[in-house]
Amino acid sequence: MNPTYSAEAEAYREKIQSFLKEHLPTNWKGLSALDPSMREGFVTQWRKVLGEYGFVAPAWPKEYGGGGLSPIERVILHEEFAKAGVPTGGPNDGFGISMIGPTLLVFGTEDQKRHFLPRILSGEDTWCQGYSEPNSGSDLASLATRAVLDGDEWIINGQKIWTSEGHTANWIFVLCRTAPEEIKHKGISFLLCPLDQEGIEVRPITNIARSHDFNEVFFTDARAPKENVVGGVNDGWRVANQLLAYERGDDATTVSMRMKGVADRLTEIARQQGLLTHPVVRQELAWIHSKVEVLRFYGLRTLTSLLSNGILGPESSVNKLLWSELYQKMTELGVTMLGAGGMVAEGEEPLSVVFSEAAGDPTSSRAMIDHFLGARPASIYSGSNEIQRNILGERVLGLPKEPRSDEGPWNETRRQ
Repeated sequence: MNPTYSAEAEAYREKIQSFLKEHLPTNWKGLSALDPSMREGFVTQWRKVLGEYGFVAPAWPKEYGGGGLSPIERVILHEEFAKAGVPTGGPNDGFGISMIGPTLLVFGTEDQKRHFLPRILSGEDTWCQGYSEPNSGSDLASLATRAVLDGDEWIINGQKIWTSEGHTANWIFVLCRTAPEEIKHKGISFLLCPLDQEGIEVRPITNIARSHDFNEVFFTDARAPKENVVGGVNDGWRVANQLLAYERGDDATTVSMRMKGVADRLTEIARQQGLLTHPVVRQELAWIHSKVEVLRFYGLRTLTSLLSNGILGPESSVNKLLWSELYQKMTELGVTMLGAGGMVAEGEEPLSVVFSEAAGDPTSSRAMIDHFLGARPASIYSGSNEIQRNILGERVLGLPKEPRSDEGPWNETRRQ
């Protein structure tokens, strides 16, 4: 691990700081400080500014509309944006810019890159992820959604669940079973499918924090062009795992900054509640501080590996394990310190309940309660933490694999 940045990297950091100073309003205090009615308009306009400077997809090659920045320059840009409290893109860019875009750059055909990447950058195509199913959550490879080639089109039938932003997207990258006679991991293909068509129904799921982020998606003879397979027919498992590595490790250095923001809010709540001298609270805050520092150093380790190898491997599961379990612990402490106030939601709502974006008032009980509720599924989404530990044990540490009873063809295991 290299815990320091080069002089060239720090010089680039100064350029990004100058960019932010030039383009952000005077006395900018972060997106959360804006009036809620102004936030959506600001994000829309901000994304246009980023597009003009090539900062929406800063590390994509310029030939596909990206900024052509080096990996370290991209990391620095994201770090400075996190410090300033401004987004790196629009609400859907986590799927388009951070997940399917990099995946297409590695596995996509030239035609796929030329067609889809500019449309992701312009916002014409917005994406969601079709992975989990009602009976295939942690054991994703047992998925049952089928795709059968019919002339020049794939015919898709099945169901996906926990589809984040499915209600705002017009495209879905979807894992489908295309060879049921094969061992289950080997009979899966990664397809790009338009959502705006007959045969696809998106139904909302409202979570425990009263937020509509997730959906169910039903496919009934839905269609996707034959050429919309990424990575080759029946090679979807390899593609899917690389995309998950981007999802789990893409924010390796900025996630600790977000967690630091949560820790600062906890300290402010402790101060407000007169608990800063309470020995148990002080011990908990010290433990949280140490874990945030561990997360920061692990992020630097991940960055060092990325710069050396150019790609994120299975070790990216550590990042997801660390931040998700820390976030749960932190929000538990937050509502505990609020005492009886933790049972009554008052004050500003947070920007998001899915992660750690704060409200303008860091001590808002509504924000902390919603973060507490939003943190509950953090150890499940992006691959459950039990599965992350299996990945680390088997693929990183080389431990023996767990005994399995489903090593045969998928259609045989489904009959057992």
